[in-house]
Amino acid sequence: MNCPAMNASASSSCSSYSTFRPRPLLPQMSQDSQRSVQYSRLPSEVFATSDGYHHHRGWGEKPPLRLVGKHSLPLRALVTSNISSSAVISDEKVGVLLLNLGGPETLDDVQPFLFNLFADPDIIRLPPLFQFLQKPLAQFISVARAPKSKEGYASIGGGSPLRHITDAQAEELSKCLLEKNVPAKVYVGMRYWHPFTEEAIEQIKRDGITKLVVLPLYPQFSISTSGSSLRLLERIFREDEYLVNMQHTVIPSWYQREGYIKAMANLIQNELGKFDSPSQVVIFFSAHGVPLAYVEEAGDPYKAEMEECVDLIMEELDKRNIANAYTLAYQSRVGPVEWLKPYTEEAITELGKKGVENLLAVPISFVSEHIETLEEIDVEYKELALNSGIKNWGRVPALGTEPMFISDLADAVVESLPYVGAMAVSNLEARQSLVPLGSVEELLATYDSQRRELPAPVTMWEWGWTRSAETWNGRAAMLAVLALLVLEVTTGKGFLHQWGILPSS
Repeated sequence: MNCPAMNASASSSCSSYSTFRPRPLLPQMSQDSQRSVQYSRLPSEVFATSDGYHHHRGWGEKPPLRLVGKHSLPLRALVTSNISSSAVISDEKVGVLLLNLGGPETLDDVQPFLFNLFADPDIIRLPPLFQFLQKPLAQFISVARAPKSKEGYASIGGGSPLRHITDAQAEELSKCLLEKNVPAKVYVGMRYWHPFTEEAIEQIKRDGITKLVVLPLYPQFSISTSGSSLRLLERIFREDEYLVNMQHTVIPSWYQREGYIKAMANLIQNELGKFDSPSQVVIFFSAHGVPLAYVEEAGDPYKAEMEECVDLIMEELDKRNIANAYTLAYQSRVGPVEWLKPYTEEAITELGKKGVENLLAVPISFVSEHIETLEEIDVEYKELALNSGIKNWGRVPALGTEPMFISDLADAVVESLPYVGAMAVSNLEARQSLVPLGSVEELLATYDSQRRELPAPVTMWEWGWTRSAETWNGRAAMLAVLALLVLEVTTGKGFLHQWGILPSS
């Protein structure tokens, strides 16, 4: 059996395997990155667990269940499309709201974009006592980070392409829905830059939409991405009479859908074929990180969904007789707190030390090209990889407007339409439709009922030159600077004048 999209040099390594055949596996590194990376062949199906490693279970064991939205689904279940568009009522005006992060379109947009980002309490979570400092802190961080961020955006053309790509995705989704006999208007709502979610909602109202499907363009759910956008929508919906009466539903995550999984596998397979020895390439999944406390303390399902997503993609590649080693790491961390590990830069360095020569980077949490793919992965991580001894580097492009991906999103919308406005759907119906359903308010209420309040990132003081001490020193310094600024603004005099060190003018 030949491997599709592989060149002749790799054909000798292909053979017939069952779906759950053993495959070379590159285990994820431990959180302290001290365990060595080794290749192994596992005798049964591999699945991800919360300790960050890939494990195996026996042939007869059932996969564990986990919560997806409101419904428990098997860990490895693929979502397939089986609901027709006949449920759409002809006199209804259907809308689809695509939610995304947003990005600065010019270098002048960088600092205000960063301010909007860091002013979001789902991005930087302050203890209740200090929440009044959210915006001053966001201003301080955005001004401090803007120069370096501008350099990054300048290197990719002077701005983020995210808006243009998302607009193209919306246009293609609208066409695809029309082909499926669902005439719908597709809107784009960005969280931190234009077009803001609020702008999209105003257009939805002007167009008289009566049924709305909310579709975040994040395959996996996280507090800091889909969760933040949905909380904003919740506030908007509660304050607007039109929106209160408009029927809607939310698809909070869709990483397990068959079309998405196959589209990702197609891109990986195509890029593997560009290497001289495709079977020797390590597939390196790089996901955007989140603070560890979000997962361990606040119950964010992001890590579990990400690991499951990677497993599903590798299973799809298994079916195509592609048995490459692979691993998952997390990128883009900021600040002094601990984020999900292993970190991408540390994982790349360790792979180089272990003699890996061929690496294919897969931006697993991104469906559009932007700063994290075009600059962080393509420039920073590529340079790090080559300097670490990796000789051949490749990168899988983001999905963008890939036809199978867009068609699958359209199927997800069509499947959700019968449940728009249906506030009480039985678990059986939801399991059969395989679409996580519910209103924005219901979804967040269900999520909040199962999470604890997120504690401060550092809860214990440690003496000496420790991260804890430096974190608290930094906080104290920021509070002092803010206090001095407030003093000068309110009195018109600096603290040196206030204390009589300098004479008043």
